[in-house]
Amino acid sequence: MSRILIAEDEQRIASFVDKGLRANGYSTVIVADGDAALATAITGDFDLVVLDLGLPRRDGFDVLRGMRKANVLTPVIILTARDSLRDTVAGLEGGADDYMTKPFRFEELLARVRLRLRTGDRTPELTVLNHGDLSLDLRTRRVTTKQSTEDLTAREFALLELFLRHPGQVLTREQILSHVWGYDFDPGSNVVDVYVRTLRRKIGAEHIETVRGMGYRLS
Repeated sequence: MSRILIAEDEQRIASFVDKGLRANGYSTVIVADGDAALATAITGDFDLVVLDLGLPRRDGFDVLRGMRKANVLTPVIILTARDSLRDTVAGLEGGADDYMTKPFRFEELLARVRLRLRTGDRTPELTVLNHGDLSLDLRTRRVTTKQSTEDLTAREFALLELFLRHPGQVLTREQILSHVWGYDFDPGSNVVDVYVRTLRRKIGAEHIETVRGMGYRLS
């Protein structure tokens, strides 16, 4: 199991990233300031670091420089509200492996995490998710059933991938919103119900079960 260090001082975002990564099989540790981030990155055995630039006590640039100076070569994905070209270049030239700006969608972060961990992963890359007569190709974003093969939009793909990675599990609307639409979602929105309906039209209504008062489940 890959271990990921999350260095983020905004509790809401840290919790959002932590829950999403754990749900996808990763082990995580959260720190909330730059001093702790550097000390933990140096002493801990991590496979990846998700690093916020705007950390208290020591900013992300200092943490990154300290890691590389200590010869810690762990891949780093910078996560920040700063979106200027100068900051992007500075982060990458300082030794970061990737750069994401806030707000962000979790599925994009997850894709980047998987990409950075892939080099050291000795297991074959999973490219197709299967459940019953459903088959989702993660590369082409196409779903195949007994009846047809359908192209999916980005949201439909993220929604179906979530169901296929948790078959038989009841997923609440809040969980789906958080994973597919990000930490900045509106909890009162009916967007989940709308997308479930469109997905049912493509894969067949019998595949996604409504659990009254709770949410949805891949049957």
